[in-house]
Amino acid sequence: MMVPTSIDSLSRYWADAQWRAFAAMDLLRQRANDMLSHEAEGMPPLLHFEAEPVVDARAFSPPCNYRLLRITRCPHHMERHVRRGTAPVIVVDPRAGHGPGIGGFRRDSEVGMAMLEGHPVYFVVFDPEPVEGQTMGAVIEALARFIDIVAVRHRGPAPIVYGNCQGGWAVALALSHCNRRTGLAVLNGSPLSYWAGEADVNPMRLAGGLFGGVWPAHLASDLGNGQFDGAWLVQNFEALQPESVWKKYDQLFAQPQLEQERFLEFERWWNGFYKLGREEILTIVRELFIGNRIEKGEVVIDGHCRADLSKVRTPLVIFCSYADNITPPNQALAWLKTVHGSTEDLVRAGQRIVYLLHREVGHLGIFVSADVARREHRAILHHADAIAALPPGLFEMKLGDAVRADGAARATFEPRRIEDLPFEPRPDGFEQVREVSEALDRCYGTLISPWLRSFVGPLQARWLEALHPMRVSRLVWSDRLNPAVATLPYLLWSLSTLAAEDRERAVNPWYRAERHFADEVHEQIATWRHARDRASELVFQSAYRS
Repeated sequence: MMVPTSIDSLSRYWADAQWRAFAAMDLLRQRANDMLSHEAEGMPPLLHFEAEPVVDARAFSPPCNYRLLRITRCPHHMERHVRRGTAPVIVVDPRAGHGPGIGGFRRDSEVGMAMLEGHPVYFVVFDPEPVEGQTMGAVIEALARFIDIVAVRHRGPAPIVYGNCQGGWAVALALSHCNRRTGLAVLNGSPLSYWAGEADVNPMRLAGGLFGGVWPAHLASDLGNGQFDGAWLVQNFEALQPESVWKKYDQLFAQPQLEQERFLEFERWWNGFYKLGREEILTIVRELFIGNRIEKGEVVIDGHCRADLSKVRTPLVIFCSYADNITPPNQALAWLKTVHGSTEDLVRAGQRIVYLLHREVGHLGIFVSADVARREHRAILHHADAIAALPPGLFEMKLGDAVRADGAARATFEPRRIEDLPFEPRPDGFEQVREVSEALDRCYGTLISPWLRSFVGPLQARWLEALHPMRVSRLVWSDRLNPAVATLPYLLWSLSTLAAEDRERAVNPWYRAERHFADEVHEQIATWRHARDRASELVFQSAYRS
């Protein structure tokens, strides 16, 4: 009796596995076509909300490719919650290889929660390509002017500025020069202490030392004819945690129907690669990630205003997560010890800083998770007035499990001391990395860069861009570029007519064995990644800390 049952379950599993394989490949085909369509449309911001233009920073002096939008309505009519006289919220998305949109990706997002709390919302977006000669200073100055423009448009409470990752440190720089202030600044997963970190927690901070500093970014910019392709940043992100890449495609194969909407929605944003200017990316890498000059107050924004974080008087909320391997709490909070020195110095400065810690959410989840939006982000906005009313000092924001009648989590603010933060802002070895980086970049800039610039023009740059592994691995699945892929919908239809899909696959022992094997592969990749990161730490210590 057991043999026929086993044969039947195996045959059902085999037919279903074929259906799932073709269904997953068809989703890869749709992803590639979506990518081409998005590029043909000029890669507009992927906002869930409708918006109207307010100002274009291309008209500024110096110009940059940033624009300020005002959110007007939502498909779910959340605009009806907006009240007159409330503080406007400005959401600044990160420009780190992708396009704008994650702060307003869906209804339950930072934009959605701000509207639900009654705030008029503005959104900062940017174009796929930078303005000719665009600099980091031009971007920072544009953000500062956006804040001024919104403050003039709303004569009531001062704006609340929301900065995600790169957008967060850009907001901090905008507020740290020329005495600009807002009502509240929220820095989400934003690194300000670039050397801080622990082994197996933040291996990205070692990249500058392991790859020789800034010169690889200089090389990539030269090969891009003066533009740095954001696909390199996205590739680095995926390489940081390869087991997550395996899990993404494994889940697509395991449950293609359940994953379809989420996968295509997210991948449309994930595979929209935006560019940075050569001067811009070199300044970011040289001054911030390798030079760590923000902590010292040595970053000059517009030729005369120095970015000094000790002069920021806007109350800050720093939201970070222990599960974030891009910006762990080390990089989000360690700068306080360098900039303010002690709690007493922070109090004398009249500044209030609140930090909110999450235990489990990853870097992208801080911005795109609907659960995080409904709990953490709504709580931050709901308690904004209470945060602004705190006395000077450092506080940890704790959210209760109970939920208020209006939907926002209760919050308490517990006093903390800077001296007790368990993060070292300036570990050994990174000063040497900066010196090596400067020396190698001088050599590259003198011996190789001039020759390469004379050889690489727009045509060569476009060919190299098209051949980038991140693009090729996606677009090879497009039926517009690969005729063989065009047969996938027909093959999937044929299997569907044969009832190959098994909707009861979860109880099939062969499917459960497949899932167990997939989990084992995930664990093995994670084990390899941990070994790689430990080896990187040992190489770094041997090269720079001995």
